[in-house]
Amino acid sequence: MNPSISPAFPRSFATSRTSSFRAVARGGALASALWLAGALHLEAQQPPSTAPAEWGPVSINMEDVPYPHPVSHVEFTLYGEEVRMAFMDVSPPGDGTAGGGAAGTVVLLHGGNYWAASWESVIDRLVEEGYRVVAMDQIGYGRSSKPLIPYSLDMHAGNIARVLDHLEIERAALVGHSFGGMKASRFALLYPDRATHVALVNAIGLEDGRAGRAWSEATPAPDRSYQASLSTIRGHVSRWDDQYLDYVRIHYGWGLSGEWPRLAAVRARNSEVMRFATVVHDWPMIDAPALVIGGEEDGPRFPELARAAAAAFPNGRAVLFPGVGHNPHWEAPDRLVRELVTFLRGEEG
Repeated sequence: MNPSISPAFPRSFATSRTSSFRAVARGGALASALWLAGALHLEAQQPPSTAPAEWGPVSINMEDVPYPHPVSHVEFTLYGEEVRMAFMDVSPPGDGTAGGGAAGTVVLLHGGNYWAASWESVIDRLVEEGYRVVAMDQIGYGRSSKPLIPYSLDMHAGNIARVLDHLEIERAALVGHSFGGMKASRFALLYPDRATHVALVNAIGLEDGRAGRAWSEATPAPDRSYQASLSTIRGHVSRWDDQYLDYVRIHYGWGLSGEWPRLAAVRARNSEVMRFATVVHDWPMIDAPALVIGGEEDGPRFPELARAAAAAFPNGRAVLFPGVGHNPHWEAPDRLVRELVTFLRGEEG
């Protein structure tokens, strides 16, 4: 979330139509100075080189991590294990949840390193636009269960349908970030009558990279060091801001938890899905309107792959943000939501 700097002009400058040229120049100089000071402050921000001493363990089920809206659960059985899946269901004021937002329902699917609350700024903005928003913690993530079971895109898509069934939502737009983009694609393929739109936000798996990717028994357990946690989050934004430190703290804190081995095993199994599953061949069979969107600064080939992915959908288009990285819902939430709403309303971008 790189904040935009809006210089605070003096009130007389903003309201008076009779200001002299000198006053205008003086106000412009002040605005420039304020902008420069703010920009230098942002550029000067750097994360700490070592973990702060006060950082401690974080529960792998994240009971100790605040969520921006009330969390509910749906319970079911997977591979013989009783599990529960967490979600936030947020509607515009006065709407309640029974009928949903007047503009429709949007399902938000987080990436492989995140959880539903990472969409906070997007949730609130979409609700302001009149949408009912359901942000899910996929099984294996966030406040949902962490079973040691076979994971697959089809299973994740089926779990999305379970939550929608529980909420009596027939149709919704699917918006998936990173690994969540693969899940949104698979849901739209398996449940074509339920997906009104599909939007892939800096999705992974934009090409079929399986050729030459030899199978191995298991993906190595994730590195739980501070530097690895910092590298994960730092690599997802084009410019560092200290507000991202809490995500580093959570990743690092998982590694200090006594239940880290279970989370590491679950993450390794989902990493196998990311490595060996592909949705490239799903896209030509998805008739729902599709948007491939994201920050351009997500690897040198991302713009090329995003445009090719959009072209593979029968009704797809691409929107790319210069100067933004893998997490546009942090760095450019206003623009992301504006483009999503334009897309959902069927307007021209």
